[in-house]
Amino acid sequence: MRTFPPYRSQVVAEIPVTTRAEREQALAAAGYNAFNLPANKVSIDLLTDSGTGAVSTAQEAAAAAADRSYAGSDSFYRFRDALSDLTGYPHLLPVHQGRAAERVLFSSVLESGRISVSNTHFDTTRANVELLGAEAIDLPCAEFGDLDSLEPFKGNIDLNALERLLTGPDGARVGQVLLTITNNGGGGQPVSMANLVAAAKLARAHGVPVFLDAARFAENAWLVIQREAGYADKTPREVAREAFGLVDGCVASLKKDGISPMGAFIGLTDPELAQRCETNLIATEGFRTYGGLAAHDLDRVAKGLQEVVDPHYLAARAGEAARLAKQANDAGVDIVQPPGIHALYLNAGRLLPHLSASRFPGHSLACELYLAGGIRCVELGSLYLGTLDEQNELITPAPFELVRMALPRRVYSQGHYDYVAEILGDIAKNPEQVPGYRIVEAPKILRHFNLRMAPVH
Repeated sequence: MRTFPPYRSQVVAEIPVTTRAEREQALAAAGYNAFNLPANKVSIDLLTDSGTGAVSTAQEAAAAAADRSYAGSDSFYRFRDALSDLTGYPHLLPVHQGRAAERVLFSSVLESGRISVSNTHFDTTRANVELLGAEAIDLPCAEFGDLDSLEPFKGNIDLNALERLLTGPDGARVGQVLLTITNNGGGGQPVSMANLVAAAKLARAHGVPVFLDAARFAENAWLVIQREAGYADKTPREVAREAFGLVDGCVASLKKDGISPMGAFIGLTDPELAQRCETNLIATEGFRTYGGLAAHDLDRVAKGLQEVVDPHYLAARAGEAARLAKQANDAGVDIVQPPGIHALYLNAGRLLPHLSASRFPGHSLACELYLAGGIRCVELGSLYLGTLDEQNELITPAPFELVRMALPRRVYSQGHYDYVAEILGDIAKNPEQVPGYRIVEAPKILRHFNLRMAPVH
């Protein structure tokens, strides 16, 4: 059979339909920050793929039968068994979401003055490192520097740079190597198995533990099957299991490839580290058999982990992203190539050359997508990654000005994405009309969540 989404709608939710005047008013009231917009003013929500996927009837049936016992519930054992079969880790701790898993693990392996190395730390990951007084260093591979190239694994860590760091004067400060699969901050690009093997070997040679940020483990596995020699005959579950086995453990938000509204886990091989994490978990999140999660979330995740590695589902989801990528290109909007799965990354800097980095072209394009079509997405450029002075003026721009359009799992039909492509095409016809923006106020950490902006005409 030809590829098609292997599911159908049984329950639907109404999508808000708004006028441009209503959207202008809503965006101004939100301080031109998409995170401040009320959802009832958003028509197509591509802000994130985290916790936004549609759950299945099997997941809801499992949730209805959940065991709410405080300790040792049947729901926990189903959750644990699903993860044990997938990862092979002997120590598994449920946590309510990914950033909590990061906090628990990082506080057990890092301290002030230590270094966390990654292919790319995402926003809350970096914050959890820096709140400990540690330093987050990104070492993306050189191939990512060419946004247009079709290099298959632009999410890899730079192995030469990693070796120089580990053997250099700061090598003794490195407390962990964290490999994000797929590389969300690096354009949603996958990491090859060869890169995982080599990075783990380097780190272990210097006594440094290696962890995965495995929120999108299934999508990375699918792209490995499609792009890496020797894996074409593997199943997504087999590739994922191999990836988990290459490292010392992982943190993973299960709001992505667990296809659940809530949930995360920490998986570890070291019993001593697992004990430290468990003590932290019990003190701050919940008992070790629920970790801050409701029983129905444990059961939804257990089912979601089975559904997400279905090759028919992954093929349809990858095809959905590839089709939208082609439509964007045909409309005159370049994206980071090759397209990944969970999101498309629009090259706003190229589309809006009349805007300098100090006027945040990525943010400008994201605002225009909302104003023109009620589409909510987020900037990944100088607003997110740039360095600001005390007056919130840009000092050091980001290397690229991108907009991330995250694709929720099993939510939107092709008709919705056709609409997104049409809005992109309308903007691309007259890009010089898109205004820039300036920062009115911003916090020092995680500023993109809470800042307020104003247009500059």
